[in-house]
Amino acid sequence: MDGYGATTFGELNADGYDAANDPGTTDECVDLVAELAGSGRVLELAVGTGRIALPLAERGIDVEGIEISEEMVAELRKKPGGDTLKVTIGDMADVDVEGPFDHMFLVFNTIFNLQSQEAQVRCFANVAQRLAPGGTFLVETFVPDVTRFQDHQIVRIKTLDVSQLCLDAIQHDPVAQTFSMQRMWTKDGQTKLVPLFMRYAYPPELDLMAQLAGLRLRARWGGWQKEPFTADSKMHVSVWEKPA
Repeated sequence: MDGYGATTFGELNADGYDAANDPGTTDECVDLVAELAGSGRVLELAVGTGRIALPLAERGIDVEGIEISEEMVAELRKKPGGDTLKVTIGDMADVDVEGPFDHMFLVFNTIFNLQSQEAQVRCFANVAQRLAPGGTFLVETFVPDVTRFQDHQIVRIKTLDVSQLCLDAIQHDPVAQTFSMQRMWTKDGQTKLVPLFMRYAYPPELDLMAQLAGLRLRARWGGWQKEPFTADSKMHVSVWEKPA
């Protein structure tokens, strides 16, 4: 998408991000990450506004984050405990943080915010380099479903009432495996456009990225409650581990 860069998402979405992007699974996510982390050292990639990292820190878990958007980190700093959480500003595919970590994680589809396969491969390699032997890497993301597109595009109504309208207009490139989206909000005579660009991958491709980095699949679930992953699953929570 022309004009869409690595920091665009944070620049456009940081203000009011939490209210507009609540997946309703925060408690379950924190519980599972805490279970996997135990008493080890933890790193969240794309820590954002601290939705997961701050509750983990409240539980006494040794957690820090990586985030490319200074605007998102500014929102994190406003929250209780946000002023003490260690955050490194940089691209999660490349940023150098001092390891090793016992557990690293990346949630809410954010692996797909890396705009190419090459960047996603680098991210797995970066994680593997900083994991301790026996350490784990968790990723949560949707399972791509391209059957919803007609002529490689779709328009969806998100909100519709007498005072507001929210539409998603999405173009699909099946060759590059990308979605280019514009979300249009119209409310009280004001219109706002919020673009999003994602490069998606199916679970087997993510497994190959992990394998190239020296990681192996430990578990894959269809949700945060460890539901079985099946052909009908709309999302997956996958955990890879670094051999001891």
